[in-house]
Amino acid sequence: MGDIEAPSRPRQTVLQSVLPSKEFVTSRKGMLLIGEVALSFISFVCFAASTAAAFVTVPLIEFLASLFMVFAYSTNFNKRFKGFLWPLMDFLRCVTASIIFFIISIIAVSKYVDGSSKAAGIFGFIATIVFALDFYLIFNELANFLKRGGESNEEPSRQQDDFSDSDSD
Repeated sequence: MGDIEAPSRPRQTVLQSVLPSKEFVTSRKGMLLIGEVALSFISFVCFAASTAAAFVTVPLIEFLASLFMVFAYSTNFNKRFKGFLWPLMDFLRCVTASIIFFIISIIAVSKYVDGSSKAAGIFGFIATIVFALDFYLIFNELANFLKRGGESNEEPSRQQDDFSDSDSD
């Protein structure tokens, strides 16, 4: 009798639920992370094909870390797990990646003579710039947050009462 049907909304396919949303991909953070993923993967392939194959682990680890961050930011995973300091983790990931990519790129370009090592070094230098730009922008966001005092909308707690050792209760 008079069943009320739920409004029909288009169902997401499995592929659409895994891919990042258009809003995230077009944001500045999304473009930087996708650039980091792409450059790390290209560097990984170039190092794997070169005589400098000893450096293949750095681009692979950075590729996986950047891919995880794309997943975390696009699915709002970072907002559900507030126990982690996501901006700090992202900042440290970018700082270490830019330093290590810079070092292995210098070694790959200067020491090895094959073309794929040179290509891996060039893509490593480009990845260094992208990672450095990302950690610069994260640093500016953290600095602005700290300038505001890091205040949230919660009421200030009474720390003196919580930590007092007096027995005057």
